[in-house]
Amino acid sequence: MAAATNVMDTTEAPQIIEHIHKSLTHTPYETKWVPCSARLVCMGIYPKAKGALQVFEMSQGELTLVSETQKPHGIKCGTFGASSIEERHLACGDYAGNLSIYDLSNQDAPLFSVQAHSQIINAIDGIGGQDVGYGAPELVTGGRDGCVRVWDPRVAEPVVSLEPDDGQSVRDCWTVAFGNSYNDEERCVAAGYDNGDIKLFDLRTNTLRYETNVANGVTGVEFDRRDIEMNKFAVTTLESKFRVYDARTQHPTEGLAYLSEKAHKSTVWLARHLPQNRDLFMTGGGNGGFNVYKYSYPSARTTTAKDNHPMGVAGSVELLNSRVMSTQPIVSFDWSPDKQGLCTLACLDQTLRVYIVTKLHKY
Repeated sequence: MAAATNVMDTTEAPQIIEHIHKSLTHTPYETKWVPCSARLVCMGIYPKAKGALQVFEMSQGELTLVSETQKPHGIKCGTFGASSIEERHLACGDYAGNLSIYDLSNQDAPLFSVQAHSQIINAIDGIGGQDVGYGAPELVTGGRDGCVRVWDPRVAEPVVSLEPDDGQSVRDCWTVAFGNSYNDEERCVAAGYDNGDIKLFDLRTNTLRYETNVANGVTGVEFDRRDIEMNKFAVTTLESKFRVYDARTQHPTEGLAYLSEKAHKSTVWLARHLPQNRDLFMTGGGNGGFNVYKYSYPSARTTTAKDNHPMGVAGSVELLNSRVMSTQPIVSFDWSPDKQGLCTLACLDQTLRVYIVTKLHKY
């Protein structure tokens, strides 16, 4: 009977419950909770290649449309990360390479707009706005032109522009994320590319801090917390794999320690850490699957390598529960920062859904 203690009791596992299922008239690419509210935004593209920007409010088990505006170009990504909780301005990246910031109470004209990239903006992240992290509010964008650019929303020129060298083949940047913002000076940007490259840029020293290749296109990267000294980050890729890197200890030649896990039997589109507990995260799959994992740290996070340099030790992950909810990929997911376990997600079957994941407080 001793072995039975290692088998998870499914009655104790987090339950993944659908709360609201909303059909859309456009293809959604991004959905985000509006901070400190029961509202959420949905961004995407209409069949005529125009952009969709919708605001919904949760009311009595339904999603009620509050406002809807059509934009000149399809919207690929968005974030509230660089805006204060009082203002709650939404920063978006579109198919024409424009970075725009909107006030949700008046979405007709952007508060700020700049031609950020020559082609589609694939990914955006923001920091410094919502009382999370230190330093100035900043946005980072990654585009098909292979560039990663950091923006101050008050200035029309990029603060930092990381571009391919002349003569170097241009790789499509698929994902970007801020991290390591634990004081007013430190800040890092992680970027993932279609050829499997992952690059970690230090914005304080303006240097490439770490570089590796995961052999498959990188669809998503996210730090478990943006506002602490780099702890760990998740990387999702094509070919049904994801990795979790321990970012605390970097060996001069071996780099960062990581674990690799197979999931979904299809592309893993994204990983999102629970705001209330950084060791719980979900992955969204190309099969429409939703997995919830718990990361466990090793007994010792560092060891001494043969060359006497400290070296990181990767932890392990445990699958807590999984559910296939659609025949199409989950392309966007956002945990509610205010209500633990409440989440919104968008699938390519033109649906917007709100789910509740229970019992997360037990982990």
